[in-house]
Amino acid sequence: MLEKNKKITYSGEEIIEVLKEIELIRVSLAKMGSWYAIEKNKAEYEKETTQFIDGYNVYKRLAKASHILSLKFDDTLGNDDMSDRERAMEGLKYWTAPNDKP
Repeated sequence: MLEKNKKITYSGEEIIEVLKEIELIRVSLAKMGSWYAIEKNKAEYEKETTQFIDGYNVYKRLAKASHILSLKFDDTLGNDDMSDRERAMEGLKYWTAPNDKP
């Protein structure tokens, strides 16, 4: 890891912006999970979760948080032609379409 990336400083405002997005998503999903655990209506839970993700623009909110956090990284490429962030994300297992699974 580049020395510059070992310690990164954010302003309080930047951290608050990221925390607001994460908290809205985290708390909302937790409330839905708790509510539907009692109701035991899986189809309605799945529908409500999808509506929340779409209606609250969860993708955009997470992209905003990721952008704020990523701005401070030095993205200089290493000997492997990857930045520190790319290298750190390399092993993540992302969702794939059902027909893309082995």
